[in-house]
Amino acid sequence: MTSARSRAGVSFKIFGSSKTKMATNQLKRYFLNKMIDFDDAQLSKYQMTKDVLKKKVLEIINRIFDRQRTSVHECDGGLYVGITGVAYMCYYVGLREAFDSYRFDWLEKAEDYLNKVIAYIEHPRYRGEISLKSSFLLGNAGIYSTSALVMNELGEKERYDTYINNFARLACVMLPINLLKNGSDEFFVGRAGYICGALNLNRHLKKEIIPLEHLHELCKSIVHSGRRYAQEHQSPTPLMYAYYDTEYIGAAHGISAILQMLIATPNFLDNHPDMEEDIKATVDYLVSLKLPSGNYPCAMDEVDSPRPEQEELVHWCHGAAGIVYLLARAFLRWHEEKYLQACLDCGELLWSRGLLRRGPGICHGVAGSGYVFLMLYRLTHHTKYLLRAHAFASFLFTEEFKRARTPDSPYSLFEGLSGTACFLADLMYPEKAAFPFFNVFD
Repeated sequence: MTSARSRAGVSFKIFGSSKTKMATNQLKRYFLNKMIDFDDAQLSKYQMTKDVLKKKVLEIINRIFDRQRTSVHECDGGLYVGITGVAYMCYYVGLREAFDSYRFDWLEKAEDYLNKVIAYIEHPRYRGEISLKSSFLLGNAGIYSTSALVMNELGEKERYDTYINNFARLACVMLPINLLKNGSDEFFVGRAGYICGALNLNRHLKKEIIPLEHLHELCKSIVHSGRRYAQEHQSPTPLMYAYYDTEYIGAAHGISAILQMLIATPNFLDNHPDMEEDIKATVDYLVSLKLPSGNYPCAMDEVDSPRPEQEELVHWCHGAAGIVYLLARAFLRWHEEKYLQACLDCGELLWSRGLLRRGPGICHGVAGSGYVFLMLYRLTHHTKYLLRAHAFASFLFTEEFKRARTPDSPYSLFEGLSGTACFLADLMYPEKAAFPFFNVFD
């Protein structure tokens, strides 16, 4: 996914200085996977030790600190492509035991980034639309939640209270069904994203920062919104959603992330069995849309007219690398084999086509594919998936990968190196690993 907030004009390469243009395979979206996958013994040749991973993480983070600008331009873009996401990476990686000695310095660096962002959004000339003021991934909700986490770790209680209160006040803003004229429920700017941010705060702070009854009200708004839209548009499912008049399926703007957050909200399904019935029926319909490749269409308008297989998007934002987290949630909730099999099919697709040419990031890059294997390892306890994650991590440091595209926001959390640092740090602790904000096991 290319964000409207992304930037162009970066000329250097992420893991090297090669300026070679791709002369062949320009239509291919991924590098051919030439790594051996016959058994664990063969795959283990790609395994990276904790010491090696730690060294790589430190190299990446130092590069980010050296090159990430902090101008007004970089204050825009929220957690997705702005310096708020870099601050979240400082917090996230610093939680790992291996980086204890760097943790305080990184938190201070995160505070520096966030101070600039807060000053930007609180400036009288800032005229963010309501979609950005309430947005988790692109706007203020994500900024306030990240700031609260960092201030809590630094012991800055007054500032922590301020940011928590600012985040909490947005819950009421998100309640109206037609909050945003172009779609009020999706992950980037809608209710699903806000719920995700609230659950993330509750998880990290180990208390109900946002009471569950408030989250349940938001979930009910999502269900009512989806029912209304499905009825008005004669959808084949009980729930359906659109963003800018497109019925997206993937995680970025689509129904898969929306349903995932409904399932993830504690006790919501237990307390609303009629809504659970509609949610499960909609998930089952999505499973039926699986393409022969194991992937999923980007949007409902591609169901009857699918893209040619070579043009399918195999990303977190649009495709199997994001939808797999809904499938895993469904399996953990309803324990039906079809959901697990769909997850495994996503994994096979990612192994063959997940070495993406669009860079190292987690949204539409190699680290995002690698995170799927870490999730499958936790889901199945099969070492094959852990070793596949190592294989994708090792590919990031090959000469071949130097031919990958430089992202528009090369140091950001979702497009660039900050997300890569999170992936490599999680690879050191695979039993706790989770795609940022998409932990299906909590």
